[in-house]
Amino acid sequence: MSYAEAITIEALEADPYPIYARLRRESPVTYVPAANVWFATRWEDVETVTKSPEAFTAEAPTSPVEISFGKPTILTVDGDAHRHLRGGIDPHYRPRKVAEYIENLVTPIAEEFLAKFAKRGHAELMGEYFEPISVLSLARSFGFRNVDVETLRRWFHGLSQGAINYEQDPKRQEISNRTCAEIDAVALPLIEKLRKEPDGSPLSHMLHYGMPEGETRPAEFILPTVKVTLLGGMQEPGHGAGSTLVGLLQNPDQMEALLSDMDRLLPKAVAEGVRWVAPIGTQMRLAREDVELGGVTIPAGTPVAAVLSSANRDENRFKEPDRFDIHRNDGGNAAFGFGHHFCAGRWFAAAQIEIALRLLFTRLSQLQLDPGSPPAFRGWEFRAPQTLHVTFSPAA
Repeated sequence: MSYAEAITIEALEADPYPIYARLRRESPVTYVPAANVWFATRWEDVETVTKSPEAFTAEAPTSPVEISFGKPTILTVDGDAHRHLRGGIDPHYRPRKVAEYIENLVTPIAEEFLAKFAKRGHAELMGEYFEPISVLSLARSFGFRNVDVETLRRWFHGLSQGAINYEQDPKRQEISNRTCAEIDAVALPLIEKLRKEPDGSPLSHMLHYGMPEGETRPAEFILPTVKVTLLGGMQEPGHGAGSTLVGLLQNPDQMEALLSDMDRLLPKAVAEGVRWVAPIGTQMRLAREDVELGGVTIPAGTPVAAVLSSANRDENRFKEPDRFDIHRNDGGNAAFGFGHHFCAGRWFAAAQIEIALRLLFTRLSQLQLDPGSPPAFRGWEFRAPQTLHVTFSPAA
């Protein structure tokens, strides 16, 4: 049995990084039966897969995302459909547009949740701070302005069960299916209202963008992408913030440097945090024809995972790639993907993480990990600390 044949989903969920490191050394492009997917694990090959639409299409009917959310999704379609879906979302999440509204959107949410534990002296930051900020910021910016935080967190966790269901676990799929039905029940009346009363939100823009006057897109065309956007947009910033904070708290010298030069080093810390632990692990593609990559032939019609999280730890790209280092200047970052399917919300996510962390650092002193409850990371498609227990000096 080859090493790739011995890989299990549970092992990937527990810690994929040692697995990816061995694959990069021994078989950087290889078929992993447990996931029924070819893995491309080196930076060079990840870029090739994601930037070569003539060889690798995003249209992957066996993708858990498409199976769970329907089609077309912005992740699993190319051509005109992708341009129409992307054109509905992109304008609201471009850097200049994000800069116009992000502070006024995120800061009140962050302050509300910080106030709930600031006087306590301890907190579990994933559930009490980072995830609530992430889900509410995305939902309110996207067009779901009246959905409460617990519902959004339930949606987020439910959608993720389908999106990572490579092993086709019926229990996971049932959770995802129920969540999708709940989202549809909320979204469909809102969509019908937005047909008549557009409000400038991305959800509204998806209906109206590029359509002849008096016409809008059908709900079934946009709903799969609505679910993808809710999942990615609610997941990536909160999880990226948690991973970044763990890296900082485990490296007190770097935290001290950041606190003395926050304007310069906070953006670098966020970039390093999502490199060190990529919140989203892969971009999925399908080989259009037999393709030679990394010295092996990928058969036509087979799914390929461009493993972003592995590219972010490639020894040929980064010096000491497993080390968290906010002073790093090498290598760039694969966390938000490559090609025309790169993450539309990358600037929104980075800005949101910066705001959440800056507020935490300016309001709380003596912030440190709780030694009695160390953070435990989990996941390979969506990876983050499952909990993040900290202590600090209670606010006056």
